[in-house]
Amino acid sequence: MQHTDRWIGAPLCAILTFVRRIFEAAGPPGPRQVRRVLFIKFAEQGSTVLAYPAIRRATGMVGRENVYFVVFEDNRFVLDVMEIIPEQNVITISIKSPVALAMGALRAVLRAHKIGIDAVIDMEFLTRFSAMFTFLTGAKSRVGFHTFFGDGPYRGDLMTHRLLYNPHLHASQMFEAMVEALTRDPAMLPTFDFKPPAIQSFAKFNPAPGEAAEVEALLQRENPAVGSAPLILLNPNASDLLPLRRWPPVHYVQLARRLLERYPELFIGFTGAPAEAAPNNRLAHEVGSSRVISLAGKTTLRQVLVLYTRSEILVTNDSGPAHFASMTPIRIVTLFGPETTTGNPSAATIFACRQSQLMMFLRKLRAFTILLGPDPETDLPNEGCANS
Repeated sequence: MQHTDRWIGAPLCAILTFVRRIFEAAGPPGPRQVRRVLFIKFAEQGSTVLAYPAIRRATGMVGRENVYFVVFEDNRFVLDVMEIIPEQNVITISIKSPVALAMGALRAVLRAHKIGIDAVIDMEFLTRFSAMFTFLTGAKSRVGFHTFFGDGPYRGDLMTHRLLYNPHLHASQMFEAMVEALTRDPAMLPTFDFKPPAIQSFAKFNPAPGEAAEVEALLQRENPAVGSAPLILLNPNASDLLPLRRWPPVHYVQLARRLLERYPELFIGFTGAPAEAAPNNRLAHEVGSSRVISLAGKTTLRQVLVLYTRSEILVTNDSGPAHFASMTPIRIVTLFGPETTTGNPSAATIFACRQSQLMMFLRKLRAFTILLGPDPETDLPNEGCANS
């Protein structure tokens, strides 16, 4: 998808920019009237959790029933759990195949026209697909990040409210700034007098009646000895998505053994998605203890959230589970990798969940970036970034 976005998206953005300059008339000066808002965040379930304050700000502006969200089908779950907009206001796009993606995007655009969306907030970070989608909705107000100085991928000039990406703001604050930009004159952007809120409220997960008992029954089936014992969850996150963010699997095994040795009453649970079940369950077996429970691939996403409410601590790398868990009372230990090399923890963790139960471990290492390859100054392979 990244290659398609680059080689096909760039020329399409250029064509749409040309079309815009010919056919789109300049709007009147000053802020524009907004009645219906559409958020775009196709991927990254964790970032959707961070968008909660921004969505709340939008619902305060136009009403809950007039806020919509377009997302990839696999990521809809998060919005349903957050319960911040009506279920029918969530527009999904399938990514099962390129054809499904194209047809889903077309249907989503047509629905945006039918609804009468007049403001779109593109929360993707400089992707061309989202920029094109935003323009094609026909919304009069379009908020998104723009590369004013060529310091990012080219994606045309398709936004009416162009903002400069600020790596010193937390993602949740940037998303709120995007909503606030709708109240400002586009001609005054990208700079405007917005003070990010120091305190933000986030979504809280509320288990349905009977869900806690269902998860307890699952734990008893997997390990009848668990009873009401305290439970610590380890999420090795063994998928291939951004593998350099992963903590080495052997470290999870060593951590589990140390915890079990120190706390005789404790049980350890290994969690993960169905695709991670085999490697994660192998790690659970390697611990070699009867107080380990293999849970990877055995729970639904909603059951995972219920499991978080039952457990004491979650240990995970910088990934979706850290954000999902932030909607529950569980204490979270998040392990950050290559993004923390700037020496500025606040800038390095702009995508970290912001709840009070979070504990972050930042390892200062020389690593260029998990996305761009080895460090050009040291020529060291990136697998050393999180391998500590």
